[in-house]
Amino acid sequence: MKRGTLPFLALLPGICIIVSLGLGKYPVPISEMALFIGNKLFGMQGLTGEKKALLENILFDIRLPRILAAALVGAALSISGAAFQAMFVNPLVSPGLLGVLAGASFGAVLGMVCAKSWIVVQLCTVVFGFVAVGASVGIAKAYRVRSAIMLVLGGIISGALFTSLVSLMKYIADPYNQLPAIVYWLMGNLSVTDRATIFTIAIPIGAGIIGLIVHARYLNALSMGEEEAKSLGINVERVRLTVIFLATMISSLTVMVGGMIGWVGLIIPHICRMLVGPNNEVLLPVSALVGAAYLVVVDDIARLAFAFEIPIGIVTALIGIPFFAIVLKNARKGWQ
Repeated sequence: MKRGTLPFLALLPGICIIVSLGLGKYPVPISEMALFIGNKLFGMQGLTGEKKALLENILFDIRLPRILAAALVGAALSISGAAFQAMFVNPLVSPGLLGVLAGASFGAVLGMVCAKSWIVVQLCTVVFGFVAVGASVGIAKAYRVRSAIMLVLGGIISGALFTSLVSLMKYIADPYNQLPAIVYWLMGNLSVTDRATIFTIAIPIGAGIIGLIVHARYLNALSMGEEEAKSLGINVERVRLTVIFLATMISSLTVMVGGMIGWVGLIIPHICRMLVGPNNEVLLPVSALVGAAYLVVVDDIARLAFAFEIPIGIVTALIGIPFFAIVLKNARKGWQ
């Protein structure tokens, strides 16, 4: 790792957010942005009242909530993927391994079909994300085999169940009003994000990210194997359940905000591992930083690449699939 890598990665999300604020159908030059911020903070002059109102609407009401949502979602998915890859000692693991994304999606679709309140939809999303992961853990415990492979198998069963339930809800939904909204939302979409949503999710996602970083040294031990971790005096079961809880919480919140956004939690940890190595005390925070910057840039592409907006989940898949195929050759080397 080069000496300037970490400082650059620490600044990268901020740079991407500032640049993205100026991008859109109505471009805002950096000079105008600086004048506007200077006026808000220090009372600087140079903008007319009409211009200030226009910039406040564009920058603060429309673009900033969406950009911050992209950064939070990218950070949450990336660090969850990195934590799961370390815990299961498998570079092909993603945040949806234990069924959280499928369960959260089912909760959201259930809320869309059965309730008219968006708050109910968001609540169902988080609740069923935990229900899906609880089912995975319950299946693993039912066989009384305390191993990571049983958790994975439980996650496969739970994910398949809730994916089927999503299909069922799509089948019974109103084909004219509810079904188009469900399909569009499941493709991933940040366009409905507002400041209230950001205030709601920022604290729990931030707390979850910090909690995973705090457990980084335990994940280092788990990466060496369960027996080695136990020999170091680590309560493997407690660490595993805590990491699952934190990753489930922040992953469910990403579905609540933006629907199904795939591939971020799989490819970003690989990129970061090749940049900074496998030490989770460095890898986890770097994954959060790079994931935040990455999804902000991808959201810019989704907003601006064509005359119409593309669902961000489609863009992450189109970028992630070929990119993962390219880095797969080096992924194992970075893992080791």
